[in-house]
Amino acid sequence: MKKNMRVSILRDASPNIRYVDLFCGIGGFRIAADSLGWQCVFSSDIDPDCQKAYAANFGDMPRGDIHQVKSEEIPDHEILLAGFPCQPFSIIGHRKGFDDTRGTLFFEIARILKSKNPRAFVLENVKQLATHREQKTLDRILEVLREMGYAVDYKILNALDFGLPHKRERIFIVGIRGSTFPFEWPQSETPRKSLAELLEPDVPEDYYASRYIRQRRKQKHTSRFRPAIWHENKGGNVSSHPFSFHAGYSNENDS
Repeated sequence: MKKNMRVSILRDASPNIRYVDLFCGIGGFRIAADSLGWQCVFSSDIDPDCQKAYAANFGDMPRGDIHQVKSEEIPDHEILLAGFPCQPFSIIGHRKGFDDTRGTLFFEIARILKSKNPRAFVLENVKQLATHREQKTLDRILEVLREMGYAVDYKILNALDFGLPHKRERIFIVGIRGSTFPFEWPQSETPRKSLAELLEPDVPEDYYASRYIRQRRKQKHTSRFRPAIWHENKGGNVSSHPFSFHAGYSNENDS
């Protein structure tokens, strides 16, 4: 497929394309969709703090628990966006998958897709979904989506490859109604950036790891980056990078 095929399918299909924003958090998907000129007609998130932040950001208060929202209450739309809960599949969770009630929320997405029949969808989750239970979980998800008449593909993308100084690998599942998949995955054309290029020079102390944690980590590791973004994995191994692994910020300028 030509590169502009992806644009014609998702960007230029309609000047007023409508979408729903499920498990919307504070609005990451919405920022992208609104930048394309799409119109959000429904949003939902169960977390009250996320609802408040989303309302402050976009002027719309999301609905709560999606279990309590009937399909007929959701407006018609062309695109469904959903970053459904990742904890059941994440490496930092118990990885119970569909045995975790949050994992079954995928079937709420399936319920809405079946009822509203949108033209396309984009789903997002942690990359471990691709390997959970030897890929059986992902295979089941893809099977359900294809049974509803969608051509489906998935890919793991890293925000670090698209101009953000943050290593955040996520699986994206894209579906388009029909028997073919007229979509080309984006290719990284952006040089990797360091957080130093974007970080404000004076960072409030609240964003730092505690002084105790910083001193303990320095006993294990010496960084060659200024500023250094430090990461400690579950096994206690400490490394440092010019980009972020998570939202926390540990500064090595004072060493």
